[in-house]
Amino acid sequence: SLIDRPDWQAEDAADQFHDYLYLRDNPAGEHRELWFHEQGDRSWLVVTRNTVTHEILNVELARDVARARGRSK
Repeated sequence: SLIDRPDWQAEDAADQFHDYLYLRDNPAGEHRELWFHEQGDRSWLVVTRNTVTHEILNVELARDVARARGRSK
């Protein structure tokens, strides 16, 4: 869901972005997160991580995840 960013031109954009950035569930266990690889190639990554053990289970380019979602719609 983090790939689906709010519309920055919407009338309530500030409220939408506040909720998008700060109001998320904090599940225990496997969770997909959106990371920015700033010190590397500056790519966006979808990281599947266990929030209990901090084990990284999978890493995908966010671009590839978004493309795959577009094909499945």
